[in-house]
Amino acid sequence: MSETIIGRNAVMEALKSDREIEKITIAKGSDGSVQKIAGKAKDKKIPIYYSDRSHMDKAAGSSNHQGVIAVVSNYKYCMTEDILARAAERGEDPFIIILDGLEDPHNLGAIMRTAECAGVHGIIIPKRRSVSVTDVVAKTSAGAVEYMLCARVPNIGNEIVKLQKAGLWIGAVDMDGETLTGSNLTGPVALVIGGEGSGVSRLVKERCDFCVSIPMKGRITSLNASNAAAVLMYEVVRQRGV
Repeated sequence: MSETIIGRNAVMEALKSDREIEKITIAKGSDGSVQKIAGKAKDKKIPIYYSDRSHMDKAAGSSNHQGVIAVVSNYKYCMTEDILARAAERGEDPFIIILDGLEDPHNLGAIMRTAECAGVHGIIIPKRRSVSVTDVVAKTSAGAVEYMLCARVPNIGNEIVKLQKAGLWIGAVDMDGETLTGSNLTGPVALVIGGEGSGVSRLVKERCDFCVSIPMKGRITSLNASNAAAVLMYEVVRQRGV
C-alpha cells in the first residue's frame, strides 16, 4: 500500500502535488531546504519523524536520501461518481459514509471493515486534515480496503451538494439530532461521521438535511468513531430489511 521517495526535490514535489504522504523522516540536524519540507509537512499535518543518518541509509538502501525520506500511499482512490455507479450496478439505493476529519487510521480501517460487511457502496474522506488509506488502515480493515471504494475529495461540503443533487438525503451524526431508531434511514442516504473529539464541523452540518444521534444511557456521552459508525450502518441495514 506504500512506497518510498528519497531526496529533497522529490519529497518537495510530492508535497506540492498533493500525493498521499503517510509520513516523512528527516535526518537529525538537517537544515536549509529540509526545514522548508518540514514546515510544509506540518501545515498538511503529515507525521514527521527524526532519525540518525545511519538508520536512514538502511531504510533508503543508500546514502543518497539527502536527509529526507517520505513514505507515500499508492492506494487508488475513486471518484464520488464511481460510488454512485456501484450502487446502480447493484440495483440498490446509494448508501454512503462520509468521514469529516477522522484522524486515526485504526478507526478508518475498522469503519471500512464494517462498511464492507454492511453493504455500504463507498466512503468519502477529505484531502486535508484527515487520515488517508495507509498500511495501518489496510491491516485494520482485515482486507476490506481491497473491496471498499474510497473517494478523497477537496471539499466535503461541495460533495454533499453533489450527492443531494443525485437524490441522496444527507444525515450528520450529532448528539442533538433525532435518535437513529426514530429517523428514516431508508432510501438513498449518506451519513456524515465527525472526527475524534471534534465531531462534524459546523459548516458541514449546515449542508446536511438532518441530524441523527445514538442514544447514550451511561456516564460516558460518546462512542469511538468506528463504534458509532458500526451502530449507524447496521441501523440502516435493519431499516432496509436486508
